[in-house]
Amino acid sequence: MTAGWTTGAIRRRAGVGDRRLLVVKLGGSLLTRPQWPEELELLLPGLQQPLLLIIGGGAVVDGLRAIDAEAPQPPALMHRLAIEAMRLTAAIVAESLTLPIVTTADDAHGAAILDVATWLTIHAAPLPEDWSVTSDSLAAAVAAAVDADLLLVKSVPPPAAANDLQALSAAGWVDEAFPTAAHGVAGIEWAAPAP
Repeated sequence: MTAGWTTGAIRRRAGVGDRRLLVVKLGGSLLTRPQWPEELELLLPGLQQPLLLIIGGGAVVDGLRAIDAEAPQPPALMHRLAIEAMRLTAAIVAESLTLPIVTTADDAHGAAILDVATWLTIHAAPLPEDWSVTSDSLAAAVAAAVDADLLLVKSVPPPAAANDLQALSAAGWVDEAFPTAAHGVAGIEWAAPAP
């Protein structure tokens, strides 16, 4: 795919050649890497266009998890706050990479970042509202809703059984709800920074 990245396929879409939308879930943990903007500037141009990026909450959501661990809050509240936190990380990436933030997949021309919180007010995603759902499942729900392929960009490659969604979930590489959320996604690939 691109220098500086390792890549692989979890599930390949039957048929090739169409230039459909690619949903790119960018793990929030990548934003703690010192050269993350430069790394993404190497990765993104090599991907099929158009791209719709979904930015994970990373350290911001980790802070919410820590608060919830010390003083448990209603799961639905923490779920909504985690999605709101994704707006913060999306704003950081949008500013750093000079990308627009959009509210629908139809607005993605070239590369754009999805405002997931707003998208969810328009599209009902049948996902639990608790910590079993992360940006992994949210990205899968978006990809399924718009018949897009999905690229999971994470800090580390998947464990050995990369084509078994249940095994990836059990290993903690994707969240608990991901196997269900990704059911309707025909093509799923991954990318991680090369060691």
